[in-house]
Amino acid sequence: MDTQTELEAAAFRALLKHLDGRKDVQNIDMMILTGMCRNCLSRWYQEAANERGIEMTKAEGREAIYGEPYGDWVAKYQTDATPEQQAAFKVAFAENVGEPTK
Repeated sequence: MDTQTELEAAAFRALLKHLDGRKDVQNIDMMILTGMCRNCLSRWYQEAANERGIEMTKAEGREAIYGEPYGDWVAKYQTDATPEQQAAFKVAFAENVGEPTK
């Protein structure tokens, strides 16, 4: 592994550790403010694995980012979104991810 890859991996691990320590920060707020959230990270992680011929499911990608099964994390830490958050999320999702599929 080259130095740049080592540094990127270390920064990624630090990001995951930081997010693990900030379970109070809701994904919807991250998405509204930054255009990405833990779910985005898990999707990118899964896509990177799949692009390299490593089979990984959506659930496995999420568990790698959340540190536990997604449903368990949601039950413990996710709060209900307000109508204002839902409206802002709709805009942020369209701007950063695209129109949601029905």
